[in-house]
Amino acid sequence: MSLTRRFISICSKQQFLGLGTLPAITTGISTSTSTATRFYSQARRSYSHFPTLTHYNCNPRTFATMAAPSKEEPKITDWVPKNDKTGEFKRQQSSFRDFISREPGARFAPEKGRYHLYVSYACPWATRTLIARKMKGLEGIVSFSVVHWHMGPRGWRFATAEDNDAEGENVIPDPLHDGFTHLRQLYFSVNPNYEGRFTVPVLWDKKEQTIVNNESSEILRMFNTEFDDLIEEQYRSVDLYPQDLRGAIDEAHSWQYDLINNGVYKSGFATTQEAYERNVVKLFEALDRAEKHLSEQKGPYWFGDRLTEVDIRLFVTIIRFDPVYVQHFKCNIRDIRSGYPAIHKWMQNLYWNHAAFKDTTNFLHIKNHYTKSHTNINPLSITPLGPVPNILPLDA
Repeated sequence: MSLTRRFISICSKQQFLGLGTLPAITTGISTSTSTATRFYSQARRSYSHFPTLTHYNCNPRTFATMAAPSKEEPKITDWVPKNDKTGEFKRQQSSFRDFISREPGARFAPEKGRYHLYVSYACPWATRTLIARKMKGLEGIVSFSVVHWHMGPRGWRFATAEDNDAEGENVIPDPLHDGFTHLRQLYFSVNPNYEGRFTVPVLWDKKEQTIVNNESSEILRMFNTEFDDLIEEQYRSVDLYPQDLRGAIDEAHSWQYDLINNGVYKSGFATTQEAYERNVVKLFEALDRAEKHLSEQKGPYWFGDRLTEVDIRLFVTIIRFDPVYVQHFKCNIRDIRSGYPAIHKWMQNLYWNHAAFKDTTNFLHIKNHYTKSHTNINPLSITPLGPVPNILPLDA
């Protein structure tokens, strides 16, 4: 049987799952791999809302190699490639990098109700954007929804009506695409040949039905300025990236991102002792540096009395440190509450005194995601009860 017809044969199993017949594009199909690829792309667009299309691995790449010895493809949850001898976790660069802009003629103009934000309460990168959205008063401008905390082999999934273990605001089925069950379907609807990770956040354009951006730091910057003409003055005055502090903000990000935000992942996902030790030592050296800086500040924020995006970007890692990273990622040289008094006080102030930080922190999602999704680290999916409480009261 030809390559393409074997592809069609397997895909026809969808009929037993209520998918119906495949589209008429199968008529007169040739045996070339390129034709199979075109068919696959069209079928994926036609049936991207059905989870079963990829369940049977209906991918021309799979069929092109069926005659050869099978080669195990990397899973979404394989954080370090199995053939990588360094044991180092290397974060993938975001793929969608368009920008919402107030500039005349911009393709993605700021408009009320046009954009939707897909996030996870578990993900620190996604939560950055939720904090900024709330601080800038964009609740009525940019809608949002939250995926279920569990990440399986097919990536983030949307919550269902039957889920009773994922409480939180807007933890709902995909509100924009009937039948979509996984975040990956958004990516494939935009690019049927997408091969990267299916990450959050995703900033979605309802008008053009496309992904604008999936890089959290850039979404944060858009929220800071590009919707200012649509919001009240009290929110326009909030500037998370002020002109006079931009150099200092960029300098802080230059080491905090790699050594702290990503450092916990490089420690936890390391697959060799050497890679783990190398990264965890650098992580705690960076925390020591942050502790020294905050202990010298006269105000409650990274830059004294001015709350900026540095506070947001660092907070989302620090708030997860004691509940998750200490035990799950083996970042246990010290914890925050007993080992870093200045960082601890800074974190408590942001959480207890600013609704944008507290309301977007969901410890159930955070703890369940890491401990039940990362089965290579925690194969029995047992979630520790501690620490108790997840964050200490402000006066503690």
